[in-house]
Amino acid sequence: MRTPLAIALVTAALLAGPGIAETTPVADTMPKRVGACATTVITAIGTRFGDTLVRPKSKDADDGTGVVLKNGVYGVSYQFVPEVANARVGDPVRTCLVSVPKGCPKGDDRGKVYTTTNLRTQESWTLADSQHLCGGA
Repeated sequence: MRTPLAIALVTAALLAGPGIAETTPVADTMPKRVGACATTVITAIGTRFGDTLVRPKSKDADDGTGVVLKNGVYGVSYQFVPEVANARVGDPVRTCLVSVPKGCPKGDDRGKVYTTTNLRTQESWTLADSQHLCGGA
């Protein structure tokens, strides 16, 4: 469950706007607590299967979206995410941890959700770090 404080922290970080890349060093670690953010860069963009990401011609041809950040954050969706498609490898981004699932089996830490803002395009996306939540398939 998202708390008002966590939402406020994430919103403030996302609204920091252009110029943040010049003032915030690139982080080699991912955010560990809800509301924490890090500035890093995109290292890979593709479908959730790792193929080249292209706008699907039909709903049935949608292979989803995957994005990898230098600090280890991975985002995935079953749907095409145009904001990720507009990004480029090497773009600076600000990524914030917005939620962590509760009651997960020991050792299963899937299901964290991150909101990431591309500092070049100023577009944002919110993606989970796994196709399934903890305890899922």
